[in-house]
Amino acid sequence: MISLKDKIVFISGATSGIGKASAFAFAAEGARLIICARRKNKLDVVADDIKKRFGVRVYAIELDVRNKTDVNSAISNLPDEWKNIDILVNNAGLGKGLNKFYEDNPENWEEMIDTNIKGLLYVTYAVLPLMLERKNGHIINIGSLAGREAYPKGAVYCSTKHAVDAITKSLRMDLIDMNIKVSTIDPGLVETNFSVIRFEGDVEKAKNVYKGMEPLTADDIAETVIFCATRPKNVNIAEILILAGTQASSTIVHRES
Repeated sequence: MISLKDKIVFISGATSGIGKASAFAFAAEGARLIICARRKNKLDVVADDIKKRFGVRVYAIELDVRNKTDVNSAISNLPDEWKNIDILVNNAGLGKGLNKFYEDNPENWEEMIDTNIKGLLYVTYAVLPLMLERKNGHIINIGSLAGREAYPKGAVYCSTKHAVDAITKSLRMDLIDMNIKVSTIDPGLVETNFSVIRFEGDVEKAKNVYKGMEPLTADDIAETVIFCATRPKNVNIAEILILAGTQASSTIVHRES
């Protein structure tokens, strides 16, 4: 195993769900964290909590990954002591709406495409030169089961996660001679605020997604992120598909009545 102590880890979308759980998991291993998110108040709470609990250094950036100019500025203006990013966790992403294509809201498409695809591209493109300069690094993308199979009422969300899968595979090829690993972790049903956002804040509707079954947790995925990040130099976990215990696919889930 590779020690994560004092490694610099950049995590996008770090104020909740998988991003927040991953930040805590890396902090528990002694890593130094750069965390970013759109909501400064929540970001500061997470940063303070991590510092108090783990005694590690945290650099918090208020950042909307959809804004290319802001992403470039945030990365280029990192203090010198924070520029040697060892691990990038592209976690920022969301689903908006669950409707048949012809009944869907195109505004939701824009938000998903801008965050899930373009945001990941912007952050990766800004961070990569710092890794290329040292010929060292690891990029871990948080994908989805939806990036491996489509399901009804999910045309655009599924397509954005298929894009993450394609970007990950192509990037791995482009970086094959640069000593930079590229991995993707593709979860199935994980109970976070993902469904609350997808259903525009309808908590009851969100709960029904996980009714009658035990979903994955954000901590389950964070554990998997740590596993990928700590493999020895000769090992790259290219991709991991992780499902809930009673889930076989996006649409086949055993639920207790």
